[in-house]
Amino acid sequence: MRFSEGPRVCCDVYVEAAPSRVWDLVTDIGVPACLSGELQHTEWLDGAEGPAVGARFAGYNRHRMVGEWQTVSYVVQLEEQRVFGWAVVDPDGRYGDPAPDLAKPLATWRFEIEPEGTGSRLRQFARIGPGRSGINLAIDRTPEREEQIVAFRLTELRANMEATLRGIKALAEEAD
Repeated sequence: MRFSEGPRVCCDVYVEAAPSRVWDLVTDIGVPACLSGELQHTEWLDGAEGPAVGARFAGYNRHRMVGEWQTVSYVVQLEEQRVFGWAVVDPDGRYGDPAPDLAKPLATWRFEIEPEGTGSRLRQFARIGPGRSGINLAIDRTPEREEQIVAFRLTELRANMEATLRGIKALAEEAD
C-alpha cells in the first residue's frame, strides 16, 4: 500500500463491561497514554475538561526512529457512548505546513463502541494522512521502499492499538 492510498488499520476487542464504562475509559485521553508505547502524555487545551466536538488536546509522543514530537488533536466525531474520533495536526510544522488543516490531518483516529451480548465491542481505527507525518520523512529518504515503510508503520500502529485495547478491556472488566 502507498501513502496516497490512505493506509488504515482497525483492531477490536470484546469487553465484558457496559458501553458506558468503556466510554468513560476511551474518552479519558490519559488512558491511552498509559497503555501505548508511543503516546506518552496527553492534555486538554483551551480549558477543555473533556471531549466535545471542536475541543483540542495535545499529544506528546516518542518513537525510537523519529524521536519526540508533539501533536494537537481536534475532536471531530462524538456520539455519546458510541463514537469518539479526532484528527491529528502538526502544530510545529515538523513535517510540513504548520497550519492546522483538518482536511489534511497527519492521521485520523476513532474509537467505536457497540453493545454486544452482556458487554461491548470496542473498535479502534487509525488512518494515516493525507497530511505529512514522520512516515513521509522515511519515504522521502527512500521512495523506492514506500510500500515497505507503510507496511512497517501499519504493523507498529496495530501493535500499539492492540495493547491499548487490551489495557482498556482489563480496566473496564476489573471495575465491573
